[in-house]
Order: sequence, then structure tokens, then C-alpha cells
Amino acid sequence: MTQAPETPAHTTGDLSSDLGWALGVVLRGYAKGAQHVMENLPGGPRGYQILTAAVAGTACTQLALANQLGIDRTVMTYLLDDLEKAGLIERQPDPADRRARRILATEQGRATMCDLQRKLHDVEERVLTALDEPDRTGFRDLLRRVATRLDEHDPLADACAPIEEFARVEPAVRARRRRA
Repeated sequence: MTQAPETPAHTTGDLSSDLGWALGVVLRGYAKGAQHVMENLPGGPRGYQILTAAVAGTACTQLALANQLGIDRTVMTYLLDDLEKAGLIERQPDPADRRARRILATEQGRATMCDLQRKLHDVEERVLTALDEPDRTGFRDLLRRVATRLDEHDPLADACAPIEEFARVEPAVRARRRRA
């Protein structure tokens, strides 16, 4: 006699075992916290990506950074203008090509990045509060391995895209739930 296959918990109304639901809840918690942390940063998450590259010294040229982050060149110019006005970055001629501009973090930019990273770490800790420290470390490692593997097969051209897509979809989902 063959045994009937077990019914997945998420088909019986228990969403707690559904990967999509869990990822969505974690993403929403992190996105809300990160949005709050970056609310005064010019360009928000994109400004954070630019500032991160400038502080790390990987920004190279304005065009290379726009290509790396998947940001339109015109949009990149506006973002850089805003970050420069805020005193967080500066653009200098590239010694190898005077037509190109290198993006460099200022002292204020480095200090701002340290503050943002500390606050984002606090957001992570709040999101992962249900886990003890060894589990948090393990979770981060496992998540990084899964993300790295997926990115190898389907590279993410724009690191902000998942958050922006989630921000567009989530209000529609909440509206449908209210109508239901």
C-alpha cells in the first residue's frame, strides 16, 4: 500500500513554512529599517551604493560606476551632484583620461558611511532578533552563499532593483488583502 504524499504546510494555510512568505517578511523588515536609515542621504539606497564604492575606492570613473550599478548616466550625474552638494563625495579628473571623472569620498563621506553602516547593522540585528549570535552568523553565511550562487547564474545588474520592485508590489498586495 502506497502512502499518500505529505501535503506542504503552506497549502493548508500555514504560511510560516513557505519560503516566499518568509523571505518577503524578512525583506520588508530590512527594507523598512534601511529606508529609515537612508532617508536623509541624497539618493537613498542608490546614494548609499555610490558612497560605498567611493569609500572603498572602487568607484573608478563616473561612467564605470554607472555601468557597475546599472544606473543611467544622466541619473548618475544628478545623484553625484546631490552627493557632492552634501559634501560626501568629490569628483576629480582621472589622471589617465582627463575627460573622465573619478569619484572620491570626502572625510564627511567616510564619517557618514561609518554612521550608516552602524545603523544598518542595528537594523540587521533587529530583523534577526529571533536568532542567537551563532545562528545570526550562520544565517548570514548561508544567505550570502545562496545569493552569490544565484548571482553567478543570473547576475543582478542593479542592487536596488529587488527593493524597488518589492516597494512597488507590496502596496498592491496589501490593497488586495484589504479588499478580500
